[in-house]
Amino acid sequence: MHAFFRSLILSLFLIGSTANPLLAHEGMWLPVLLQQLNEKEMKDMGLRISIADIYSVNNGSLKDAVFIFGGGCTSEIISSQGLLLTNHHCGYSAIQSHSSMANNYLRDGFVAKTQADELPSKGLTATRIVRIDEVTSQILMGAIDASGKRNETQIQANIQALKDKLSAETGFSPVVKSMYYGNQYYVFLTEVFTDIRMVLAPPSYIGKYGYDEDNWMWPRHTGDFSMFRIYADADNKPAAYSPDNKPYKPYRHLEIDLGGVKEGDFTMVYGFPGQTQEYLPSESIRLLMEKTNPARIELREKALSVINAAMAKSAETQLQYAAKQSRISNYWKKWIGENRGLIKLNAVAQRQALEKEFLKLGGSAETLNALNALEKSGGDVQVAYEAYVEFIRSGPELIGFMRSYISALEGLQAAKEKGELDALAEKTRAQIASFYQKTDLEVDKAIFKAVFPVLKQHLPASYWPSELNQQVEGIGLDAFTDQLYSNSVFASAKKLSAHWDKSVSSAEAQPEPALLFVRSLYAYLLNTLQPEFAKTNTEREALMQTYMAQLLKTFEGKRRLYPDANGTLRLTYGKVEGYSPRSGVRYHWQTTLSGLLEKYQKDHPDFHLPESFLTVAKLQDFQPYYYGKDLPVAFIGSNHTTGGNSGSPVLNEYGRLVGLNFDRSWESTMSDIMFDPERCRNIACDVRYICWVVDKVMGGGHLTEEMTLIEPSSTRMR
Repeated sequence: MHAFFRSLILSLFLIGSTANPLLAHEGMWLPVLLQQLNEKEMKDMGLRISIADIYSVNNGSLKDAVFIFGGGCTSEIISSQGLLLTNHHCGYSAIQSHSSMANNYLRDGFVAKTQADELPSKGLTATRIVRIDEVTSQILMGAIDASGKRNETQIQANIQALKDKLSAETGFSPVVKSMYYGNQYYVFLTEVFTDIRMVLAPPSYIGKYGYDEDNWMWPRHTGDFSMFRIYADADNKPAAYSPDNKPYKPYRHLEIDLGGVKEGDFTMVYGFPGQTQEYLPSESIRLLMEKTNPARIELREKALSVINAAMAKSAETQLQYAAKQSRISNYWKKWIGENRGLIKLNAVAQRQALEKEFLKLGGSAETLNALNALEKSGGDVQVAYEAYVEFIRSGPELIGFMRSYISALEGLQAAKEKGELDALAEKTRAQIASFYQKTDLEVDKAIFKAVFPVLKQHLPASYWPSELNQQVEGIGLDAFTDQLYSNSVFASAKKLSAHWDKSVSSAEAQPEPALLFVRSLYAYLLNTLQPEFAKTNTEREALMQTYMAQLLKTFEGKRRLYPDANGTLRLTYGKVEGYSPRSGVRYHWQTTLSGLLEKYQKDHPDFHLPESFLTVAKLQDFQPYYYGKDLPVAFIGSNHTTGGNSGSPVLNEYGRLVGLNFDRSWESTMSDIMFDPERCRNIACDVRYICWVVDKVMGGGHLTEEMTLIEPSSTRMR
């Protein structure tokens, strides 16, 4: 291994001891490094268990109770029978898949009275981390020459070889992740469970209480939780769904502490944060604030204006678009808050000050200047690429579906030659039926009209291809939209099915003028824009790799630099505490049921509560979960979280569950770029409110009986 990287990695174990105290609470730490980097600080802040209780390879530890939920959330096991707790919004798609107009579980909730009633959720997974190992030397072996230049092809070959070896030796699924922009590598051995069943979903008036108005906001009163169960085979191993499978027996499940929290208490959030960019240079932050975010925000805003209006008019449309609306609105509001927070922090100037310190301490001006120059010269292609991707991701669904249909048409001849034509035909017919069942074409048409002009508005002129001008603006947006949605074969499932059947009969695509637009759009995106974006991004990543190595070396012993979040298991810690978002305003650290009831508005869809809930709430029958008169609902803390931490357990000083992380305050969303300990706060649903809802509101007392509940002592009555 190259000597420079060996010394660099060694330095990572040393930089925590003299960290700047102003950065307390900041950081998303790999649990395997806690003992070297964080134990003293955590103990000083109040931790009462050992680091081995948090992470251990040889013995069951808290990490064995924390699972990846699906592809982008966290969940935790809260019983010896594999009962999983996660957010309502994390389970949203699964809940929607089980819902219908007859059984609207999204709206009305669901609770399985017995394990036999639990609903298999096809495609849903839960993933346990078996162990974490640092493997930098293996990955970089033979991949760095004497000058320090990297051979990325060799690195990828080394990664694959290591994964093949570990998979054969252990039977687990290895995942290799780079840290610090490729300056360090870790392998995560994982165990992936695929038989996951829905156990409980609260009704929307609990799980989404406050809806978009309260999203990313504090004070908050949302019961954002749902429950699932992991099933395994007779040997307690992952297995495909089978009625013979049994509830998974975990190595560790979380105890639930009914003593609650008080202001100043130590807390930890254990989970799988998705992505942060804490080390961007100043010009990258400027580009994000001034161009990229404004484009993404307006594209989503226009789509939401159409979807929200349509959902308000029709219960069927509301069910069709619930998950899409929630997905689009979530990051739309997040980016708005992120921009506001970065502006308030004067983030560009702050990062410029850090860069000056970096240079003063001997950091490379050449690397830093090259990075900032690249962001200025390559900014247009980044904005254009992000805008096109956003148009496809959150804009009209017909565009993406047409692209899939084109792929099916292009595969007809090859399928015929392989004898697979019938299989392709049936698969595509099923996709056609599914698309038209899930999509309201009138709504989608209105989204196209609203969003398409915004795409052009935010694109630099050189990134607006002439083909799109000719096809759309040649006849006008209204006429083109009518042509696409009303006069083409895509106007209905019946018309498109007939077009497909004719194409299958001849084993070649039948003519359809509407396909020209999507062919042109994707041809430009994939053949022109994406390569240019990829080239710029490759240059940026290479410079960031060098810059990150220099940051680590330059700030050794002066600043504590944790790796950016990348979907891997991390622990962050802080305290329960309120904050002041602006002059004259101070937010309390806790909300309660009385505050929830104060928000109630009979005729407001976001704050409506049924009479059944109001009746139960007024009884104040909170025992054995809480012995006071005003049930805690949510609390905030100074834990550094991001997307992916949704569903993460919030643990107290004894490693017991006290809350379920589900959001950040609006003022905190800039923490993906720049953390501010004075105002960045994570939001958690109090576990006592969860237990009360499960038992007293939903009749799921058999589920709380399954949990390990730690009764509050007189010293922990909070």
